[in-house]
Amino acid sequence: MMRQLKTLWEEKPLTLILFTAIFFRLLSVIFSKGYGMHDDHFLVIESAQSWVDNFDYNGWLPSSSSQPSGHSWFYCGIHYCLFWLMKAIGISDPQGKMYIIRFLHAALALVTVVLGYKIAELVSNKSTARMVGILLATYWFMPFLSVRNLIEVVCVPFLIIPTWMLLKKSPPALKGADKSSPFLPSGAGYFFLAGIIAGIAFSIRFQSILFIGGLGLALLLQKKWKEGILYGIGAVLCMALMQGIIDLLIWGKPFMEVHEYVRYNIEFAQKYIVQQWYMYFALLFGILLPPISFFLLFGFFRRWKKHLLLFLPSFIFLAFHCYFPSKQERFIFPIIPFIIILGIIGWNDFVNTSSFWNNRKKLLRACWIFFWSLNLIPLLVVSVAYSKRSRVEAMVYLSTKKDSDKIVVEESFRDDYTMPPFFYLGKWYRSGYIHGITSEYTVDAFCKDIEQSRAAKPNYVIFFDEENLDNRIKNFKTCFPNITYETTIEPGFIDKFIYWLNPINRNYTAYIYKIEK
Repeated sequence: MMRQLKTLWEEKPLTLILFTAIFFRLLSVIFSKGYGMHDDHFLVIESAQSWVDNFDYNGWLPSSSSQPSGHSWFYCGIHYCLFWLMKAIGISDPQGKMYIIRFLHAALALVTVVLGYKIAELVSNKSTARMVGILLATYWFMPFLSVRNLIEVVCVPFLIIPTWMLLKKSPPALKGADKSSPFLPSGAGYFFLAGIIAGIAFSIRFQSILFIGGLGLALLLQKKWKEGILYGIGAVLCMALMQGIIDLLIWGKPFMEVHEYVRYNIEFAQKYIVQQWYMYFALLFGILLPPISFFLLFGFFRRWKKHLLLFLPSFIFLAFHCYFPSKQERFIFPIIPFIIILGIIGWNDFVNTSSFWNNRKKLLRACWIFFWSLNLIPLLVVSVAYSKRSRVEAMVYLSTKKDSDKIVVEESFRDDYTMPPFFYLGKWYRSGYIHGITSEYTVDAFCKDIEQSRAAKPNYVIFFDEENLDNRIKNFKTCFPNITYETTIEPGFIDKFIYWLNPINRNYTAYIYKIEK
């Protein structure tokens, strides 16, 4: 068996890499339920499903709001079509729907693995390509992110495809450059198509325009005026069709969502998660795992002029996000595959000419053995992690209750409450379906509102987290004396681990009680 794998690794490495990538992504499709971050569920899944159910969860539609929300309709609209189709053929179980969604995302993510390998083989050699491919296939966070609805990850295939296309038309001096392909148009249409595909990335993630513009600028700096112009025309035309015309039909003016997105981010640049400029470098050093993360970043910046089409778009993207005050980890996700690709290319090129590493091959081998040992553990754990488990399973549990007409979330130890994922509940809050008791909106205030409005009392209460739980239950009983314990739902392992790494990421245990009439 080992001999066969070694032969396959030497003769058909991409086949083995692709099989490995598929294996771990299928694990994530099957086992990695839930959602990773707020945006990959509430800004995609909740909105799309609510539209299918004739409800506007986020209030994005013109019938609910007089102004745009600053979100692209393209990616969310695709999910609307998928959920509509599932409803038409009788698929109603939320978890079943998400199996399909995760599978489609996993299949799309394979594009990044395949083209990452091909790019490295094109500009370097097969040995480097093998290393790039296996890293893209098995980096500990890749399978998990591949099945999430994060626009920062979903846009990557539409950035790497035009990058590969433009590299295939590189100067003859570039080793391995290929001037033709039976699957792509020739001449002017080739660069125009590359721009069109890049424009799709913009329609998924607006900030990818930095990368898209960087590709065009790299072409111009290489004095490829015609190619750069054709590429630019394709990208602009795609953006105009997908954003300008859609917004014109919905809001009466083109690019209204883009305008609102830019306005909002400028206004809140200094108000929402402001971090130091070096935050993303610290993130990259950490998640890419030392000492290999040092090798990758060193290789990424080495000989940047030689690989301008790979370097400049990612560098512009990274530089802007380092400069912009508001920072979140996921913002930098679109360029991580490119850092891996160019990082390995640059590092291997350096090692081949370095007397230090040529005289210390055992040390280099030890570094890689340490990395793979360190990478394997989180790869196996994170690939099957059920993220946000307590939030999802609380809704799944209540969805089985016929009397779950009204729910209250009790988090009086903080000034806000956890937003439940209604997608898994199968109901929407049309008539005050859910309330949240917080330190600002107390249980006494809630009871007074119910008495004054003569509204129906809630049927279930979810106490999130064990903090001061006994006193919170006692206080809740002053208004609702008859409550009966139903069940406790623990967070998943990955939720607990992320909280241990950074306490800001609190994922609470859910204690569900029935409120007797």
